[in-house]
This record gives sequence, C-alpha cells and structure tokens, in this order.
Amino acid sequence: MNTKRHQKTPAAPSAADYLIASKQCELRHLQHFLQLGKLIQSISNLVHGLQQERGASNMFLGSGGENFGTERKAMVKEAERLRVTFNQALAEVHDSLTAHPVSTQLLNHVASAVHGLEDLLALRRQVERQTLTATEATEAYSRLIQNLITVVFEAADTAVDPSIAGLLVAMVHLMNGKEFCGQERAVGSAGFSSGHFDAARSRRMMHLVEAQERCFEVFVSFSDADSRELWYRVRAHSREAEIEQLRRYGCSVGPYKTLDPELAKQWFQLMTERMDELKKVEDAVEGCFHARCVDRFGEARNSLAHQETLIASLDDHDQSAQPMLVLCDSGNEVPPGEAWGNDGVGQQFGRSIFDLVQEQTRRLQQMTDELQSAKEALEDRKTQEKAVLLLMEHRKISNDEAHRVLRKLAMDQGKKLPEVARALVSMADVLK
Repeated sequence: MNTKRHQKTPAAPSAADYLIASKQCELRHLQHFLQLGKLIQSISNLVHGLQQERGASNMFLGSGGENFGTERKAMVKEAERLRVTFNQALAEVHDSLTAHPVSTQLLNHVASAVHGLEDLLALRRQVERQTLTATEATEAYSRLIQNLITVVFEAADTAVDPSIAGLLVAMVHLMNGKEFCGQERAVGSAGFSSGHFDAARSRRMMHLVEAQERCFEVFVSFSDADSRELWYRVRAHSREAEIEQLRRYGCSVGPYKTLDPELAKQWFQLMTERMDELKKVEDAVEGCFHARCVDRFGEARNSLAHQETLIASLDDHDQSAQPMLVLCDSGNEVPPGEAWGNDGVGQQFGRSIFDLVQEQTRRLQQMTDELQSAKEALEDRKTQEKAVLLLMEHRKISNDEAHRVLRKLAMDQGKKLPEVARALVSMADVLK
C-alpha cells in the first residue's frame, strides 16, 4: 500500500506565527546591539589611546627625537593594552556579527580596521627609528583611527530602534569631531614648532575647525540630556578662549612673521586637555547607549512573552468554544469565509489577531518615522564624502580643497551642504 497517500500536508503558518516571528526578530536585533555595545566601547577607548600615541609621536618626530620620548613609550604601552581589549571584544561578538550578518558594509569595515591594526607594530618601529616624517606618521595613525570610527558609523546605520540609532549617531559624530580636534592639534603643533604657518597649514587648520563644528552640531541634535550638559561645560571652559586665540595666530599671522616655538607646548597641552574632556562626554554617551540597549531588550522580551501568552489564550478559547458542525441546507448561498466571520467566537479571535497585527504595524511605522532623522544624518555624511571624492577626482585637488569648494558652492547658492552634495553626486556621470 502506498503510504504517501496517508502523509499529511504541513499546516500553513498562521498570522499569529508571523506576528511572533516579527517580535523575535526585533528581540534578536536588540540582543545583537547589546553584545555590540562592548565592541563599540572598546573602539572608543582604542581610538582615544591611538590619538594620544599619535600626538606624542608627532611631538617626538617634530623635535628630532629630543622631546616626548618617555611620554610616547607610556602611551604606546597603553594603546597596546587597549588594542588587546578591542581584540577580545571583537572575539566575543564575532559569532553575532557573522552568524546573522545585518550589513556587509559593517563586516567589510571591521576587516579594514583589523587589517590596519596589524600594521601598527611596523608603524611604531618607523616612529622609533625616525624613518618617516611627523606628517607621514600623523596620516598613518589617522587612517587607523578613521577605520575604527567607520565601524561605529556602519553599526549606527544598521540600527532599527530609533533611540539606539540616535545615540550611535551622536556618538559617531562626537568621535569624528574629536578626531578632527586631534588632527588640528597635530597641524598646530607642527606650525608652532617650526615658528610659522604657511598658507596650506592655515587652510588646513580652518578646515579642521569647521569640520569639528559640523560634527558637534549633529552630536547636540541626537545626544541625551546628560551628555549635552557635559558638552556645554567643555565649551564654556576658559581653555576654549586660549585655544581660539592660538588658532587666530595660526590662521592669520602669515608665513613671514615668526612665532615663539614655545607656543607649541602650550597648544599641545590645551588641545590634549580638550580631547580628554571630549572623551568624558563620549563615555557618557556610550553609557547611555548601553543602558538604553538593556532597557529596550527587557521591554522587547516582556512584550514577546505577553504576546505569546495572549495569542495562546485566544487560541485555547477558540478551540474550546468551537460549535459542533451541523450540515443543513438553508436554501441561501453564503459566500466563502462569511460563516466564520459571522460566528461569535471566530469573529472575536479574528478581530483580536487583526488588532495585534495592526498594533505592531503602527508601532513599527512610528519607529521608522522616528528613525528617519538619524538615517538622514548618516546619509548626509555619506553623500558629502562622495561629493568630496568626486571633486578631488574631477578637479585633481586635495581633500581639504574639495571640502572648501563644496562649502563655497553651498554659500554661493544659499543652500545647505547636504543639498549641494546630493546635487553633485547626482551629476557624477556628467562630470566623468
């Protein structure tokens, strides 16, 4: 006898099954970000350690190895400890990142960051032997740091919870602002150490100041209240007035007037203090991000349990209350499915599932709407970088000059930078 005739066809998944799956998907996503938080924290710390090492290496090379040798060794040791911590955090989150990858871009940038860190030992040897210039060392460290910051940027781009995404947007823009601050420290240190600023150095400093301000504006828009308060304290400190005065020297004195080389130490100390204070703000944002991940994970887990219980109780009620099927000819034709809809118990169960689906749809739509502003901030940054690369390629100019051209176009047209950047990117094929 053919047993295949007696095999039952698997029942099709119900609306309730997919409703539960939707909640489980959200829970897994939040769990992923809960695990990712430790990696983000380790990146924040490592970036700060590398920025300190870069600053000391810059002063060491700029002085011909006479200054900052001891300080540099201490900072190298600390940065190496932070690199080990980063590797440990990456190992812990590896399965979550690769088993259910949410972004190929995120994984690619993690690969770039890891690859860059593998060359760190060789870079340190070159600095120790003074076989490269301060500018070359600064550029090498900056590439490493930018690769790490981009990992946080891509993580923010994959977040679907608006409160989590907003905090990551705030954090990555604060990190970028602090990195521009570190690069400004390097440019200023080189200028003051040499006793003058040429036109290129002055333009570079002005670009870095403007880039910081753009990043900090976005940070203020998305950060939590406590972190913003810390940020306002940094800006209100008397140190800011001293930094601004030294900036004016660097951007306005000109190449033919000499500056006291001793100003280099003052500049380096002020900017280092500023970066250390910005790191405290960064830590506050990271702490708020972690707390928010914990809260949202707990809320999502409770919501899933509640919904599973509710659907199970509705299903049990439906099974126990089903009336006995009686076949009779009433003489009236009933459209298919209408009998179920007119049944009291069936109608109650159907409406309940429908209400749950509608509630979930409304909630997800609200989250999407709230997420939009965070995604736009990330997209604006991506678009501006694309526009800068396009200008560099088309006009054969430097990164700083391309940023200057983009800002001038925005001013001349009375438009915002993202608008002008989008217009340029849309004309990419024409320019080529």
